[in-house]
Amino acid sequence: MADDNDSLLREVQEELRREQMQRIWERYNGIIIGAGALIVFAVGGYTYMKNSRIAEAEARGAEYASALQLSEAKNADAALASFEKIAASSSSGYSALAKLHLAGAQVKADKSADALKTYEALAADTSADPLLRDFAKLQAASLRLSDADFTEIQNRLTTLASDGSAYRTSANELLGLSAFKEQKYSEARKYLEPLLIDPKASAAIQDRIKIILAQIASAEVAQAQPASAEPSKSEPATSGALPTKEEPDKTTDQDKK
Repeated sequence: MADDNDSLLREVQEELRREQMQRIWERYNGIIIGAGALIVFAVGGYTYMKNSRIAEAEARGAEYASALQLSEAKNADAALASFEKIAASSSSGYSALAKLHLAGAQVKADKSADALKTYEALAADTSADPLLRDFAKLQAASLRLSDADFTEIQNRLTTLASDGSAYRTSANELLGLSAFKEQKYSEARKYLEPLLIDPKASAAIQDRIKIILAQIASAEVAQAQPASAEPSKSEPATSGALPTKEEPDKTTDQDKK
């Protein structure tokens, strides 16, 4: 009897579950079908967008590779035009790389003003990789080094000269050179001297710094020396010639008489 009761109870429970599911379906079947369709469309749309992005990236990659080949083949004009097209039309990572190559080509073509604009455009592009943006900032500051004052170079490079920056060594070297250019020798030493013991500073950088520090020391010695005393205006000028001897009296005794 107990087994029969248990079997009956299970049948009732199953029937109740079927009835509940039926009621849920009758009430919400439209929503369920719509949600299922939405999921299907969403998956399909995502797949389409993903494939489109992959196709676009592949196309940009092919254009970038072609531009590199033109550059390596010394076809400067065609390479420049290709890099300009990629930099202007692409929103992918190839755009940032194209801007770097474009700026480099502009520098080689003595178009420093155009190169500066290209570097600054990349530095301001928030969608670009931070490492590439910082590199563009460094290159822009180097192009301005000969014309800009020390304050401008500081504004451009202070963040790059801080600890943790990938370009800290180069940024400090540029800051030191800018200070040296304006005869701010103590500032120049502050940026340059630590690089002499910096393991990240290359031998070429340290050789340049040694030359600059030697010039700073020479200039400081010259500044410390007192100016040579000028002759007093009240003293008569003296010639360098030796004084002449007096000639003997040539009058004869006869003349004296």
